[in-house]
Amino acid sequence: MEIPKLPSNEQERLEILKEYHLLDTSPEVDYDNITKLISTICEVPIALITILDKDRNFFKAHSGISLQESPREISFCGHAILSDEPVFIIKDARLDKRFINNPFIDSENTVFYAGVSLVNPEGYVLGTLCVFDYQPRTLSEIQKDALIILGKQVVTSMELRRQNYKLESAKKQLTTHNQELKKFASHVSHDLKSPLANIISLTQLLKEDLEDKISSSAEEYLFYINESALILKDYIDGILLHYKADELLKAKKQDVQLSELCEDLKQLLLLQSDALLCHATETIKNINKPALTQILINLVDNALKYNDKVKRTLHMTYTSLSEFHEFSVTDNGIGIAENQQEMIFQLFKSIPLKNNKKPSTGIGLNTIKNLVAQLGGDIKVSSQLGQGSNFTFTIAK
Repeated sequence: MEIPKLPSNEQERLEILKEYHLLDTSPEVDYDNITKLISTICEVPIALITILDKDRNFFKAHSGISLQESPREISFCGHAILSDEPVFIIKDARLDKRFINNPFIDSENTVFYAGVSLVNPEGYVLGTLCVFDYQPRTLSEIQKDALIILGKQVVTSMELRRQNYKLESAKKQLTTHNQELKKFASHVSHDLKSPLANIISLTQLLKEDLEDKISSSAEEYLFYINESALILKDYIDGILLHYKADELLKAKKQDVQLSELCEDLKQLLLLQSDALLCHATETIKNINKPALTQILINLVDNALKYNDKVKRTLHMTYTSLSEFHEFSVTDNGIGIAENQQEMIFQLFKSIPLKNNKKPSTGIGLNTIKNLVAQLGGDIKVSSQLGQGSNFTFTIAK
């Protein structure tokens, strides 16, 4: 008996083999069916799908034999993977010097062997699809072709398995990376809010304290410092909202009294000269209140921010549709050009504004649109320049 030599690329082959996660796995119907089929086609009692490990021959599928594995040093497959023949055939192992006194012949009474190597796309041999018989024989050309074809089918199945594992691994890494990025963005944004608020308030205090005492150019510098700080604040608020959206979707549904929600919005966002008219007093049953509140806060805040009227007036309405809750926020602000109305929902897209007004960050409305979509609804805008805008959104019941 001769112990089969190792392939020249054995170390690399074993490393590649790990990517398939086949060793010591439970039987699988697809592989079992292939061994049963090739056993029938070749008219033999035993058929195996084997995986050549470092010191053993693992039987991923076996028909006609109860063994789960065998030592590699006595395996027929160890010799088969070294062959250049399309089908490695041993007519009578008792007469072949490589197998004389092989204990596998004695224990299983197998004398005939035919196998094809399972070669992956990179050229590494993973194992074999093979058949055994208890008596000397050979295979017909049709049977050889069937063995080759089904061997390729086994490799295809293994490749799908390998790619699925790679995709799952990549998915886990991406999820972990996103969680870390989310945590980082939230942490940094929170840490920036406090000093940024100080810059805004101190700039305003400095401006008031030095009123009529500084040059027009110095006053302009203070104005730009304040504007820059406010722009940065909007970005930070947008980032926090973007990463907060997933948490909002997890909130339990509850009843919402619209008149109370409207009062909360007034207290939070409006000045004394502003007016928010709520044309809705209903109690909405079983709705995601945190998500709804955040959507309305964003829309009301935008309606106030991009409004050049002396008296900023907003209207909020609610309509109960058959399958949706429908809300709208209408303002008397600066309006949006028709050719720019779709752009405002795109991430980091903003509309250039006149009169030195700071533009949107392009985060808030995109996040709101995605949040509404996750709630099973949609959001749209209608607007005329100089007359105001109407934002209407739905939430699935």
